Amino acid sequence: MSARKFDFDSFQQKLDDQFSWPTLYMFKFIVPAGKEGEVEALFPKNESTNKPSKNGNYISVTTKAMMPSSDEVIRIYKEATGIEGLIAL
Repeated sequence: MSARKFDFDSFQQKLDDQFSWPTLYMFKFIVPAGKEGEVEALFPKNESTNKPSKNGNYISVTTKAMMPSSDEVIRIYKEATGIEGLIAL
């Protein structure tokens, strides 16, 4: 999520249109190097895959987690917005 205002209501509608809950949902974030632990803390029961950028300045963090509903997906994304420099894909 970038600094611009994100339309969570529209996003939630798209999630509900595309997925049947519960489902295995893939989260992907890019963060400045050293911030990957903050993203991983959002998923204490799941394993994350981290991949550094070419120059090592950024880390791509991918996590697959079983989500019971679109509400829970939205909750994770809202928590993630508090991580400085985070980009959600």
